[in-house]
Amino acid sequence: MKTSFPRIIIAGLKGGSGKTTLSLGLIAAWREEGSAVAPFKKGPDYIDAGWLSAAAGRLCFNLDPFLAGNEKIRFSFVAHFGDADVAVIEGNRGLYDGMDAAGTFSTAELSKALKSPVVLIVDCTKATRTVGAMLMGMQKFDRKVAIKGVVLNQVAGSRHEKIIREVIRNYCDVPVFGAIPKLRDVLLSERHMGLTPFQEHPDVGKAISLAAETARKYVDLEGLRKVAEGAPGKGLPACQSVPVPDISSGSPAIGVIRDSAFQFYYPENFEELERKGARLVEVSALTEKRLPDVDALYIGGGFPETNSIALAKNLSFRRSLLDAVEAGLPVYAECGGLMYLGKSLLLGRKSYPMVGVFPIIFSLEKKPQAHGYTVVRVDRANPFYARGTVLKGHEFHYSRVLDYAHKEGMRFAFRMSRGQGIIDGMDGVCYKNVLATYTHVHAYGTPEWADGLVKRAAIFKRGKRRLGDKK
Repeated sequence: MKTSFPRIIIAGLKGGSGKTTLSLGLIAAWREEGSAVAPFKKGPDYIDAGWLSAAAGRLCFNLDPFLAGNEKIRFSFVAHFGDADVAVIEGNRGLYDGMDAAGTFSTAELSKALKSPVVLIVDCTKATRTVGAMLMGMQKFDRKVAIKGVVLNQVAGSRHEKIIREVIRNYCDVPVFGAIPKLRDVLLSERHMGLTPFQEHPDVGKAISLAAETARKYVDLEGLRKVAEGAPGKGLPACQSVPVPDISSGSPAIGVIRDSAFQFYYPENFEELERKGARLVEVSALTEKRLPDVDALYIGGGFPETNSIALAKNLSFRRSLLDAVEAGLPVYAECGGLMYLGKSLLLGRKSYPMVGVFPIIFSLEKKPQAHGYTVVRVDRANPFYARGTVLKGHEFHYSRVLDYAHKEGMRFAFRMSRGQGIIDGMDGVCYKNVLATYTHVHAYGTPEWADGLVKRAAIFKRGKRRLGDKK
């Protein structure tokens, strides 16, 4: 039985300090050396997780204490470590930043839950001795957090680096594992929701190679590996594996729209659907002419706005999806999927027609319209959740409802206890067997989600079979 799980958390003093670049570089460089690296991302992020996955050549799983809780997080870490030699966990925001002044659900709290050593990457722009003061504060703020080293970032030159190293040596009992200069080559481009997703990056391989080259050149890879290998084996559950799904030809087929427009999915959600007996069928709303024969449909978030022309032009697919909805197909849609099921999407002065299940017009704004964790209460009938169920999720979008109209059979199922929702503190708009919401959920924290979707798919499949028998 596996008892050793070498691991390291890459954390920062703030968002945008270089965590992703360092995490990618470590993963890619260690992988090039022949190591199998298990990537993890703290928090609900999809885009960074996608990049980590591309660098590791294996799925990146999210570790989110708010969405899933510490017990599930520890299970997920052990189960998804698998045959890896080492795990790299990228933190989010600053090390101690959480939901409140107590730092609840912060990267620091995750490090304690996993008993994982932490290495900080520190942005040294226009600072020398102050870097030592900041680092000392991080060390003393919570002595239960195992800060085992630091990597300097945005270093201006050899003199700048020498002074900072001397300060840290004199005042902070922690090793410096590297100093990354201000780089001319931009490894990762950004846009309105953060990094450009790897699915849309013009040269993913080159970006990852540059990250690996940066790590090899400026970072002590052997020293960081020793930190990871020094992580305690005790405190984690016994090695477990995710149960193998029992999928047969009689299993309900759940379509997943997965292309460059819709790419925000947790791999754990797919695992849970399959574990409960569903067969997943990937679908593209950009290239396929019609929706294939499925028993339910899952549309995740993503970037319908950057793919609006192609989505609008694929009229035959939109019509086939609308026909399927009218025929009772169960559909669960999140964020970008919600926008796609609306009437149209307004970008500037240009309007793009969408599927038209809901008479809602969405517009894309220049600033975030909602960003953070959500708590919703299910207070009306809907296809997937029992009334009274409380769901934890998150929302992050630049779109807003520009115009809303009601049609017969349309209703809202969720009341927001935390977060914005679609309109007037409500979320989870329903029509027939469709539920569409701005709130993303994680299957580990919301087991009702997979249960409800697979159950509805099975009911719809039986209905089709009975209809076929009658014919």
